[in-house]
Amino acid sequence: MIEIKHVTKIFGGTKKAVDDLSLTINDGEIVGFIGENGAGKTTTIKMITGILNPDEGEIAINHISIAKEPLKAKKEIGFVPDQADIFLRLKGIEYLNFMADMYEVKQDMRLKRIQELAGLFSMENSLNDKILSYSHGMRQKIVIMGVLISDPRVWILDEPLTGLDPQSAFRLKERMKEHAQRGNSVFFSTHVLEVAEKLCDKVAIIHKGSILFFGTLEALQDQHPNCESLEALFLEVIQNA
Repeated sequence: MIEIKHVTKIFGGTKKAVDDLSLTINDGEIVGFIGENGAGKTTTIKMITGILNPDEGEIAINHISIAKEPLKAKKEIGFVPDQADIFLRLKGIEYLNFMADMYEVKQDMRLKRIQELAGLFSMENSLNDKILSYSHGMRQKIVIMGVLISDPRVWILDEPLTGLDPQSAFRLKERMKEHAQRGNSVFFSTHVLEVAEKLCDKVAIIHKGSILFFGTLEALQDQHPNCESLEALFLEVIQNA
């Protein structure tokens, strides 16, 4: 569960990147976070994960304050950032073991999960290579694998499908659905509205740092009955803002 209450983030003393934003992502839900470039998606995600501190408001992960108990809250989170260019001089297997160490995954469990995830994302033959040598899609895969190795309850994914091949993208989407079906939370940003339309229980539309809509696609459709797709609904909401 993710609880965001009246969160504001100001840059440069005047620019409100996020303005009085409130959202609750419940257990068992997949929530898509959609908006234009610069709308505030990544800033919001960085505050949820504790990378940035909000200037106002509160954020809790499974009822744990990210401000008051950051380490405890972060242990509940699996975070895929929008840039996968991290720890480039490590080998893939070294990175996975590092992530397993950080989240205190026991040796027998980590070996099982590494083997399973390497097969899932077709990375069996690449784990002993340095991440520096990976393609963009492979770097995205190793970051996702690093998140999944600890099986955190809350997944926060910033454009997770970018660069993935169709097979890996399909398998990640299936994992997201399975994770939510087990009573966990998935919150992800995307520019691919067709993915959000097929995958999400709810969507949050952000524009200039403010939430314009949060709810089910059915509720959004009821508000705009002439729109036949999420793309058309999104454009209608943004244009009327």
